[in-house]
Amino acid sequence: MIERQIDIPTRDGATTTFVVHPERGGPHPPILFFMDAPAIREELRDMARRLASCGYYVMLPNLYYRAGVMELAGAAARERIFELMGGLSIAMVMSDAASLLEFADADPAARAGAVGALGYCMSGQFAINAAASFPDRVTAAASIYGTYLVTDKPDSPHTQAHKTKAELYFACAETDRYAPMETVEALRASLASAPERTEVEIYPGVEHGFAFPQRAAYHKLSAERHWERLVSLYRRNLG
Repeated sequence: MIERQIDIPTRDGATTTFVVHPERGGPHPPILFFMDAPAIREELRDMARRLASCGYYVMLPNLYYRAGVMELAGAAARERIFELMGGLSIAMVMSDAASLLEFADADPAARAGAVGALGYCMSGQFAINAAASFPDRVTAAASIYGTYLVTDKPDSPHTQAHKTKAELYFACAETDRYAPMETVEALRASLASAPERTEVEIYPGVEHGFAFPQRAAYHKLSAERHWERLVSLYRRNLG
């Protein structure tokens, strides 16, 4: 594997981005991997490595660069997380995504053409909006226990999902205080008109965060299922 940490210029500065891809067999299809709320950490880098080992050029950008934050730790981290989340918007992250795609297009290690998107927790909304914002590029997007998927805002993922032809996958925990079942059912109802390219799957008996190996909510069988779903999704649409 080849991995780098690069400062990629954006409209608002530069986002420090972890880029990883196989050493052989390139160029590889890019996947934009949007971090969850607790920020960049080795747990996420390991997940990016696992996805890259399946044949992808994975980009994991730091979304908190505008606040000068890269990694969070310590007792005050939880309070700071909510502050940082509040400082982000879908428009900001889509602007960053445009810069990431521009960088990938200039890198010989990244294959031109179809791109995937992936978001956990707060970034499920970003992955789905990437598919809507870049309909000619993003052909597959996944939200894993995503939050803010059904809102009254014009860029709510449940409405933006209708603005793309990409295949969309939503993995939802049965028990999730950040995305309760009524939200999941509202999402499912809103996507009922496009069953051929959307799937909302409920993971029974698990909680928010089940795919993160360093979380108390980690559930190995469900985490492995989500990896199978992701790899199948990207293979169908990216190769």
